[in-house]
Amino acid sequence: MVAGKGNRVKVEYEGTLEDGSVFDSSKAHGSLLEFELGAKQMIPGFENAVIGMKKNEEKKVTLKPSEAYGEADPLMTKEVPKTQLPPDLDVKVGMTLAASLPEGGQLPATVVEVNEDAIIIDLNHPLAGKTLTFKIKVVEISS
Repeated sequence: MVAGKGNRVKVEYEGTLEDGSVFDSSKAHGSLLEFELGAKQMIPGFENAVIGMKKNEEKKVTLKPSEAYGEADPLMTKEVPKTQLPPDLDVKVGMTLAASLPEGGQLPATVVEVNEDAIIIDLNHPLAGKTLTFKIKVVEISS
């Protein structure tokens, strides 16, 4: 059976950045990644790479930002007055904070700058603007 839209697949994977560092893997999660092809549960390039693969087939693909998490959007960088932060929070560059959305959800925000009166946060996905390489092995395909 060849993996196609509408199939559920289970895959082993390892994702690396251009410098070779691993940013995610099924091994780190201790389980296979399971998703439905065509349901837009995965980044486009990953899903497209799996379509057409057979059980036990392995593949290595490199995805441009447009096939993964998109380009980093400079408009997603915001200044937040320190008065809006919990008073006991010791904010440092590189920290990830949870930014509250108007509809009640939360979005991860990375602190990119700390000033005397405010911090600058980046609301882009941490992998936005990055080229990603995935090693993928299809373990199971079902309809």
